[in-house]
Amino acid sequence: MDTVGRSLVFFGVVIAVVGAVLMLTGRLGLPGDITVRRGGFTLYAPLGTSILISIVLTVALNLFLRAK
Repeated sequence: MDTVGRSLVFFGVVIAVVGAVLMLTGRLGLPGDITVRRGGFTLYAPLGTSILISIVLTVALNLFLRAK
């Protein structure tokens, strides 16, 4: 049961960090984020943000799994 509790806390922290990163990058705008505006249509593709989140989560999960 101790492992389940630690896992839940870890994933809660990861979700909080991802939320904070998304809030900050929404204001800053990372290079690689694509915005296309044409008439009444707007397309936003956050490629740079997606890559950053992927790297952060990969490192965090690797550190978590190696700690076992």
